[in-house]
Amino acid sequence: MRRIWLIFAQSVTVAVAVVFVLGTFKPGWLQQAPRMAWPQAVPTTPASGVPVQVSDDPLPTQPLSVAARKASPAVVSVTASKTSKTNSANPHAEDPWFRYFFGQRGGQQDAEDPQPQIGLGSGVIVSSEGYLLTNNHVVDGADEIQVQLSDGRTAKARLVGTDPESDIAVLKVDLDRLPVVSLGRIDQVVVGDAVLAIGNPFNVGQTVTSGIVSALGRSGLGLSTFENFIQTDAAINPGNSGGALIDVNGNLIGINTAIYSRSGGSMGIGFAIPIDLAQQVMNGLVREGQVTRGWIGVQPRDLDPEFAQNFKIPVAEGVLITGVLQDGPASKAGMKPGDVVVRIAGQPIRNTAQLLNVVAALKPQTDAVVGVLRGQQAVDLKVHIAQRPRQQTQ
Repeated sequence: MRRIWLIFAQSVTVAVAVVFVLGTFKPGWLQQAPRMAWPQAVPTTPASGVPVQVSDDPLPTQPLSVAARKASPAVVSVTASKTSKTNSANPHAEDPWFRYFFGQRGGQQDAEDPQPQIGLGSGVIVSSEGYLLTNNHVVDGADEIQVQLSDGRTAKARLVGTDPESDIAVLKVDLDRLPVVSLGRIDQVVVGDAVLAIGNPFNVGQTVTSGIVSALGRSGLGLSTFENFIQTDAAINPGNSGGALIDVNGNLIGINTAIYSRSGGSMGIGFAIPIDLAQQVMNGLVREGQVTRGWIGVQPRDLDPEFAQNFKIPVAEGVLITGVLQDGPASKAGMKPGDVVVRIAGQPIRNTAQLLNVVAALKPQTDAVVGVLRGQQAVDLKVHIAQRPRQQTQ
């Protein structure tokens, strides 16, 4: 037993000596082996021209700081000035939504004060030709619009067009060497994805906040006619309106638009317009000077389950038609108040927001089959789609 113990003690002594010698003369041999790292995804540009991140790994492949550095240069500060002789000249002066989302303004003015009101917001450069996306409510009624880039350059912006029904406006600046953000794919966004909000809150300077996508397809908020918002808990504050909501790869997936707030500051619920809708509106404003949407001339409301039960309607989802415009497309096709729309052009219709979006996407001067339930009877109506009348700004 004593012999075994002596052998063990000698072995330990020799091992310690070997480690000491290696640590002194060959320390690199004792360094820890490198840890495994997630493979880096390689950005590619498919035939559609929309940059996407291609990776088999669903987890983020780069720090959020890399995404922020990639997208931040394309986010600008927008200053909109408007001349107002009296407070009553602005019907939104006392509207809390206007105060929250338009940003900081100049002080109170009286009838003798000629100083312009100043509104601050944000914008995103999406084209090397100088086109910017922002919110309609940021520049609505402005006499002059100035933008400031993150590199300190400033320029006067020209208003290309606005779409109050989606709350999107398109600006253009004439500068060279413009940083441009890559557009993301909204169909790749899922609840729980990490996102960054970039803008100029409270005019303190460009600010980046982080969060996740907390919901998709939010509607019925009363902020605009066409609502399909991305909901996020990334902090959005007054002045962030028109700024960028980006994914972990630095691609633009939304235009920050509104917040749910009782105090005017962030409470963890913000809303952004999806980039596919914003891009569609921008293309229409740039090419045609307006956004072309389909229209059928009905007054819809969500189908109330109690109503469906009382009138023995054999569906739980759909849109109840409460009014039909005389001589409108739906009226000419035979639609009547009390009809329940369940399908348009082959797409199931579950709520009013979906009906508005599906009809708006239809091309004017084309025909579409609208499936309705009239009592217990299913009826297919062939509706000739008209162009949606442009909403007048109050």
